[in-house]
Amino acid sequence: MAKRSLSPGHLPPAKRAHLASSPPSPASVEAYSGFDSLLYDELILHIFAFLSYVDLCALQATNRNWARLCLDNQLWKSLYLREFGRLRLRGLRGSAGRKDGRETKGLPGRATADEVQDWKRMFRISANWRSGRCHALTLDELSAGSVETAPTSPRRAGASLEGPLAHAHVTLAGKYTIVSSAEPSPSPSVLVLSAFTPRHVIHVSPIRGQQLVRVTALAVDQSPLTSSNLHVAVCISNGDIYVHELLSPSRKHYYAPTVKTPRTAPILQAAYNHPVLVTLSESFSLSVYDLSHEAMQVVHVLTSFTSFPPSSLLVLTYASPVYPAHWSVGVTEVILSSAVLHQSMLRLLSTRSTRAFDIPAGWIDEGKLRTVREQWGRKVGSVSGTQTDGRWVVLAPTVPTESPPPGGFTPASLPLQLYRFSSPPPRAGSGATPKLTFVRNLLGQTGPVCALALADGRCVSLGIDGRVWVWDLENAWGTEVAVSGAGDGPGAGAPFEAAVSLDLKGSIVFDERRIITAGVGGVVVRDFDV
Repeated sequence: MAKRSLSPGHLPPAKRAHLASSPPSPASVEAYSGFDSLLYDELILHIFAFLSYVDLCALQATNRNWARLCLDNQLWKSLYLREFGRLRLRGLRGSAGRKDGRETKGLPGRATADEVQDWKRMFRISANWRSGRCHALTLDELSAGSVETAPTSPRRAGASLEGPLAHAHVTLAGKYTIVSSAEPSPSPSVLVLSAFTPRHVIHVSPIRGQQLVRVTALAVDQSPLTSSNLHVAVCISNGDIYVHELLSPSRKHYYAPTVKTPRTAPILQAAYNHPVLVTLSESFSLSVYDLSHEAMQVVHVLTSFTSFPPSSLLVLTYASPVYPAHWSVGVTEVILSSAVLHQSMLRLLSTRSTRAFDIPAGWIDEGKLRTVREQWGRKVGSVSGTQTDGRWVVLAPTVPTESPPPGGFTPASLPLQLYRFSSPPPRAGSGATPKLTFVRNLLGQTGPVCALALADGRCVSLGIDGRVWVWDLENAWGTEVAVSGAGDGPGAGAPFEAAVSLDLKGSIVFDERRIITAGVGGVVVRDFDV
């Protein structure tokens, strides 16, 4: 069989002979054998995935291509998950849901699900929380002592704040900072501040009379957003409660009792999750309101003889007396009807309580006796405050005297006590008892605590000396918040002064990127997005 003839097309050129010749220029070799040209971006990103965040930040200065690759969002996402182990900033959407259908206390911040996450920014904010690095600003309101006419321009922290906002109520609602003065006024004002919108003032006009009243508590609606506007509940000293839209003058709900009673005046704390509003008065009367209509209705009233207020909507923590003259921590869980959003009237199912110090039932053997001795060793003579987020409970002790002890305070003088709260399922009935287990002491503050906040596994405390400490309860670390610039923030590096009153009370709130304190050094905003 004859061989097939060759194709009429042109044959490829002959291979070049390997002869001694001049070497190629270095420029041509670099153009064809560079690291960027030889490897695809995916391979380079895979190599970068083994580096730390410090190395990634250093590589950005190499060239433009590496700077582009080092800013890859998926690269920082994997780094964030490896370092912090969660898909969100702590507090951005509140705590994760529980298996029994209930959710623990969330933070005031809100975020929509379709927002694009900047993982490098999230890493920077979380790293600043862990190191305590932030930028502090003081809300220098009013030169004349009026909230309505106050300028809203913030300035560097460190200057003293004169006027009513030195003792103010503060809370957070996403990008908004809500501040109200505690000074008496015929029509108290609530100031709404934001870096993205103009300043807004809510005027609270009492229905009955023109007597001087003051704001005693603020609460932001924590329910899922059903409209584009948020709602805030304002409690005033005569017992009235008004719910306003945050950025409009309209009033949505009101409660104006005809007679001032200890149950309604003054209200010290409030929690709002529409259509449920829970308030606590100075006489420790817990009132549950139904906001299904414009006129709020009282549906349940719970009273107690214990001393310190609760701090969340359905899980209440307070100081429980221990014989003969000491205190421990107790927790009461209030269980409402599960179909609360579909009923015109709320229904209280049951309450369940437990204490950190309790005598075990039955025969007391050596193990139970050892447990009782450990509990007795954690009793305190006086309590500054208690907080809970539904999973963790923190007790902040203080000293009953009016002057510091000889030699001053140390971090081990008044440690915060951390407990783990375990609750049975709601269907277990009132016979099931919650459990409160001591975990460890939180060390750091060098003096008594005047304000405490706890949410989403993070605890923040404000000392009477102005120091702010942050603890991550899940990962077991704590750090002191250090503002940018030496000595800029109130209390930064300042020793404890004996002249400071141990009865000083402040307030502190935080979200995923800010801490706002009031009462020590005025109203101070500490921003971790730096």
